[in-house]
Amino acid sequence: MSHSPLPPADSASEATRREMRDRVRDMFQHALSECSIPRAFSRNLQYEGNYLRVGNELYDLASFARMLVVSIGKAGHSMAEALAGIVATGLAGIVAAPTPPPAQIFGFRYFIGGHPLPNADSLRAGDAILRLLQSPAPQTLVLYLISGGASAIAEKPINAGISLADVVATYQALVHSGAPIAEINAVRKHLSALKGGRLARAAVPSHQVSVLVSDVPENSLDALASGPTMPDSATIADCYDIVKRYGLLKHFPPSVRVLFEREQLQETPKAGDPAFERSHYATVLSNTTAVNAAVERAALGGFAVEIDNSCDDWDYQQAADYLLQRLRELRRGVSRACLISGGEVTVTVGQKSGVGGRNQQFALYCARKIAGENITVLSAGTDGIDGNSPAAGGVVDGSTVERARLHGLDVAAALTDFDAFPLLEAMGDPIMTGPTGNNVRDLRLLLAY
Repeated sequence: MSHSPLPPADSASEATRREMRDRVRDMFQHALSECSIPRAFSRNLQYEGNYLRVGNELYDLASFARMLVVSIGKAGHSMAEALAGIVATGLAGIVAAPTPPPAQIFGFRYFIGGHPLPNADSLRAGDAILRLLQSPAPQTLVLYLISGGASAIAEKPINAGISLADVVATYQALVHSGAPIAEINAVRKHLSALKGGRLARAAVPSHQVSVLVSDVPENSLDALASGPTMPDSATIADCYDIVKRYGLLKHFPPSVRVLFEREQLQETPKAGDPAFERSHYATVLSNTTAVNAAVERAALGGFAVEIDNSCDDWDYQQAADYLLQRLRELRRGVSRACLISGGEVTVTVGQKSGVGGRNQQFALYCARKIAGENITVLSAGTDGIDGNSPAAGGVVDGSTVERARLHGLDVAAALTDFDAFPLLEAMGDPIMTGPTGNNVRDLRLLLAY
């Protein structure tokens, strides 16, 4: 893509470039702080007397015989802790998360589920959740705290003959098929006793409230954790078509293959199903929260700001080329420009796989494209985890390629080998937050000055 480059890097001093790297890090940290689970809960949940407000709904807890809590996903611990900080007594339920709890809350059972692939505790968690909800009553209030990653962290196969090894093999076959995530989830929902609204069906006729920390696009909330409490938009006909189209049958274990060969899949509950008559949903955090917080910080820094989320789920190279072109156009009329993009990009890893992740790969690709320009780019995940690295993402600017060369490092080779982290680490440019206990997708911040 042709473009008119911005002024050369030597028009900005190293001090200015360092300031911009610090500034963009500050924007990201501000976004993370605004996306904290306790802050989100304090904004959206209130408890006074016997009344609990969740979003726009008010519940008189005195009118319920019992309240059960199911907290599942990467933010399982922090969501349960935030709820306990608001409703101090009378809580009981289950927490399933990928890490051990920092401290256990009285009344809760804990499971350390696997992610991105389920483990034995994932299946134990799924079984325990369904047992918790058995024999439901109209006087029961079930409060679900759902965040990204719950698909694998809490699972129960639809058929008792499907083992953990079979579930893992099926997940792997789907992920490696080349199918988009929506199609992968369609199949997974129909093979699970929890996903695709089946958890909500298990709890009928209870009152059910889902508090959501979303790591999916705003218009696809039933994709969050594969929609355990939401109507499923995918059908068994879709599943049969997907499996046939991608030639998946031969990759499935026999216990799963037979369900497709004999067309024995059972339909998930759809919109209008009685399972959802007493269900309410409140999204307390999403990628929009992070994007808006970054906008606020950038505007305070004197940047002309624009949001462009249109490259969500694009290949990282296509997304980078597009966003850099948009940034250059924005910069032409102002002294300082900031382009903010939420969502995720995709990376197809080749045979050589080093240490890195999609955000660092995106950033390092940008580094080659902006060499010599007064541009700084940050790309990082709000969960604090990027691929197989200890970083959340990375920061690059117009001097990155040259600074890498002075360190004896080759940006092009690191890109080819999907080995971005060692290079960024050598220059002090990874984003290191540690696991945040949260996930509202990725954030890309591009500055031109």
